[in-house]
Amino acid sequence: MVKLISWNVNGLRACVKKGFLDFFGQADADIFCVQETKLQEGQITLELDGYHQYWNYAQRKGYSGTAVFTKIKPIGVENGIGIDEHDKEGRVITLEFEEYYLVNVYTPNSQRGLERLDYRMRWEDDFRDYIIRLGRNKPVVVCGDLNVAHTEIDLKNPTSNKKNAGFTNEEREKFTQFLDSGLIDSFRFFYPDKKDAYTWWSYMFSARSRNAGWRIDYFCVSCNLKTRLLSASIHNEILGSDHCPVELCIRKDC
Repeated sequence: MVKLISWNVNGLRACVKKGFLDFFGQADADIFCVQETKLQEGQITLELDGYHQYWNYAQRKGYSGTAVFTKIKPIGVENGIGIDEHDKEGRVITLEFEEYYLVNVYTPNSQRGLERLDYRMRWEDDFRDYIIRLGRNKPVVVCGDLNVAHTEIDLKNPTSNKKNAGFTNEEREKFTQFLDSGLIDSFRFFYPDKKDAYTWWSYMFSARSRNAGWRIDYFCVSCNLKTRLLSASIHNEILGSDHCPVELCIRKDC
């Protein structure tokens, strides 16, 4: 079995002070992906015995950024998707393994007032094309904060959020197109009708204690990996960020 964890840590240095390493050790994942590291090279040193570390930093300080910590040494590692407009914010790391690609992604937020929605739409098309190209070579596992609640079951208050970033018709339709390109939302594969399963909560209005959240963190896998999926879970008991970790276990011969 290969155990994968993904977590938007909302500032890795801050998360380390709030128990990140405790969960990291407890989880004992084979591959551990993080988003929104919010740091530059040299600003943190993590002693993670047995893990190879791969980082993609945003040019802008204290912003975005991704990292992957893996026990399994990859064949190759690439940062970005090969498009300059998208590759300045440290949002994507791709690790190639023998049987599949792992893509760790932090999708751009459309922001308040949907100021960045047009850019988000370009990103969605370009990122989907990138995943399709990878998928022509071997299966793909995409994980990370995709910044969209796909359906009404994926957030607590769908009616009042229909025109807000992360739940616009435009973003939801792009996610549908993403899945239709040959991917499975692994959590919904196992739990198609499960309600109140969220991965992000606002820091305002005691949202987490009331479980007024959104499910915007995912593991999406190529359809031809379906028979190798073992389990998917949400670790909503883990604090340290406004997001919680999500997990996927796949059969080891993947």
